[in-house]
Amino acid sequence: MPDRVTYGTEQGRRLLQRAEQSLSAVDIAATLEEEIALGHLAPRERLVEEELAERFHVKRHVIRQALLELDSMGIVVRQPNRGAAVKDFSAAEVEQLYLVRSLVETCAGKLIPMPAPAALIQELRAIHERHCAAVARGDLRRVFRENLTFHRVLFAACGNASLTEVIEQLHFKTHAIRSYSVGNSQILASICREHGRMIELLQGNERDEFIELLSRHIEPAKIAYLEQSRHKSAAATQRTG
Repeated sequence: MPDRVTYGTEQGRRLLQRAEQSLSAVDIAATLEEEIALGHLAPRERLVEEELAERFHVKRHVIRQALLELDSMGIVVRQPNRGAAVKDFSAAEVEQLYLVRSLVETCAGKLIPMPAPAALIQELRAIHERHCAAVARGDLRRVFRENLTFHRVLFAACGNASLTEVIEQLHFKTHAIRSYSVGNSQILASICREHGRMIELLQGNERDEFIELLSRHIEPAKIAYLEQSRHKSAAATQRTG
């Protein structure tokens, strides 16, 4: 699991510089979203308003607004008298979420025109190049953002705004799940290859292969999360046994 971001790191210094410019709730929510997706904030980890207010140099009501935004995205849970925490998922919840993701994303894939418009191919190629470059230099923050952009542009091409909204919400909810695989070099290399293959398939008429690839593409993150959860459960059992 990656180390928590501190002000001694390059990213931490950027955060401090931004804090000095009076961060908004949206800025703070975006930063915490990244930290959850990158594994700096782990599932079940508490998000204490006082600590966050001190960290970001803002009033507590700004932090409260940021946490409400993350709660609405489905990646943080807020409980009365207990505050906020990064959402954790049971194995059953993970399986259910990824079943729904597979269903809606393959449904969108069936609606994307093939061969795809040249403008869409050009845009996806540009995002793909930036994503692969970020993977190569180990810039996980940029990897995370470019990956989201790739899928947002891809699924928007289905032309159904309601469907793409559901896909976007599911992507938010699975941030913490995908955090277990974000630093895995083999998985990242596979994602790059699969994105490239998607672009190739969109230029032809092999829709069945394209749909199958969309479904297969999301499996490694789910598997990594479930494996880590099993290891944690086994370790906890050993400590209490």
